[in-house]
Amino acid sequence: MYYTYIDTPVGELLLAGDQYVLHELGFPEGPRRRRAEPSWELRDSIFTEAKTQLSHYFAGGLKSFSLAIQPAGTPFQLRVLDELRKIPYGVTASYKEIASRLGNPQAMRAVGMANGRNPIPVIIPCHRVIGSNGQLTGFGGGIPTKKALLKLEQENIPWRTTGELPADSTPHW
Repeated sequence: MYYTYIDTPVGELLLAGDQYVLHELGFPEGPRRRRAEPSWELRDSIFTEAKTQLSHYFAGGLKSFSLAIQPAGTPFQLRVLDELRKIPYGVTASYKEIASRLGNPQAMRAVGMANGRNPIPVIIPCHRVIGSNGQLTGFGGGIPTKKALLKLEQENIPWRTTGELPADSTPHW
């Protein structure tokens, strides 16, 4: 496994993967704080595209990522992660909505656990998942980081910057 770090407005993020795909993105703070393991090798050059896309995201210009990723997880967790990737930039969804989209509205807790184990946050946007009551819930990088990511996206929603409202400005995913 290779790794590098990238400085961002939410702290120094860990990127880890092999020469083909990104496997992990780790936050410097929060309950899922992640640092490089001793057996990993520092290799900045492998992560050039990931760093470029993350820099554009944090600058407000990139709305979706097109990186080769390979998250680890159970089949259910991977289904949840696939569903998270469908949540548009600047939009939030509840755990219940995701469970319903997976065909099991009662699986909110399981969705929450899968969301919490997301090994590639930001790129797989688990920060866009909130409680049914609209409250921000747990986040591997900590609630302040989740707030910062949601604020960044809200400030850079395309219709806000162009001044042109879409035909249906109600967020749907």
